[in-house]
Amino acid sequence: MSWQSEHLSEHLWIELIAESGKKSNFCWAFILFLGSWGFLLVGISSYLDRNLISLFASQQIIFFPQGIVMSFYGIAGLFISSYLCCTIWWNVGSGYDRFDRKEGIVCIFRLGFPGKNRRILLRFLMKDIQSIRIKVNEGLYARHVLSLEIRGQGSIPLLRTAETRKIEQKAAKLAYFLRVPIYIF
Repeated sequence: MSWQSEHLSEHLWIELIAESGKKSNFCWAFILFLGSWGFLLVGISSYLDRNLISLFASQQIIFFPQGIVMSFYGIAGLFISSYLCCTIWWNVGSGYDRFDRKEGIVCIFRLGFPGKNRRILLRFLMKDIQSIRIKVNEGLYARHVLSLEIRGQGSIPLLRTAETRKIEQKAAKLAYFLRVPIYIF
């Protein structure tokens, strides 16, 4: 989710980025959490030889090797869902992009994981921006990456999405605002 305020002035563009707070992340964390508990309860049921979940008879699942594997998947899933919940709680990946034509400065700010490098701030001159690039990864899970090509620093990604139209529109508006060309790879 992003918010763009082109209306602050014709010289200032600020875009807020809310990366980890997407609805899909909440859904995946919840589904993974429930599924993991299911696997873990089935593994424990097979060990205790009691029905903790009424859908499965514990006599049908032997503890070695099926119950151990189910327990392992359950524990692994709980760790992954905990990781997803932490990224949502800490708001990892959120921040803002600030383009100021009047001062000629670009600021890109993102939040990372807690610790020494929690806050990531990149500042550079607007005149160092060579182009805007769209990298298209085709396939089953098509992803498009919008990035800035900076002289001497390489490519700095701004946005990743599967929506072709959204990334094309943003690239066109940003290229027009910055007065730089667009390249598609």
